[in-house]
Amino acid sequence: MSEFVLGVVSSLLAAALTVLGGWAFSPNSRRWPTAVLSRLLGLGAIRVLPRQQLAARELAADLARARWVRVLAGRGNELTRDSFAQVWEAAGKGLDSVQVLLPDTMAGHDSWLSQRESDMRHVDLGFSAGLLADQVRVNATYVSEVRRRRELVSLRFYNLPNVHRLVITDDVAYLTMYRQTEHGRNSPCIVVHRPSVLYDHALLLFATAWEHSRPAD
Repeated sequence: MSEFVLGVVSSLLAAALTVLGGWAFSPNSRRWPTAVLSRLLGLGAIRVLPRQQLAARELAADLARARWVRVLAGRGNELTRDSFAQVWEAAGKGLDSVQVLLPDTMAGHDSWLSQRESDMRHVDLGFSAGLLADQVRVNATYVSEVRRRRELVSLRFYNLPNVHRLVITDDVAYLTMYRQTEHGRNSPCIVVHRPSVLYDHALLLFATAWEHSRPAD
């Protein structure tokens, strides 16, 4: 477990440097210095969006072109939205596979999911105890129903630091770095294409989490 945490920290540190570099400039001039800085750091060409929700339209377009999809979510609400509707429809019909990781709601009160919920209660008065776990269960039920109809969809549960969201295709990776005091939708999102160091790191983070997860059944 500690090795995974260290891997997360080291991977996100380089990404954080790029985010900070981009934010040092005005919104209208952010793209080119971010790209230059990322290349100097050897991270590859990337874009930084100040909020994850701004990536929804772009994400939907990338998902429509994907041959496979990997998702690690802190809650999974977007899995039930329009951006993913075409993913579920295409699974097994041009889309080779979809792997989904959601937090383990059966891990107990000392789980990483519970820690994330505790953090959110400090900034969102509507987050009663157990609410986040309930929302994850609803989204897991949705994916499970899709999985029943689409054999190439896989679902597993992780009990690891709830500090980022990953959406990865064969061409692009979306990495949201959760702020401790913000909803995921308001946290910065890094978009990186293959080939690049950050794309490879995103795949490594997902593969490690998948290896340490439990199956839905």
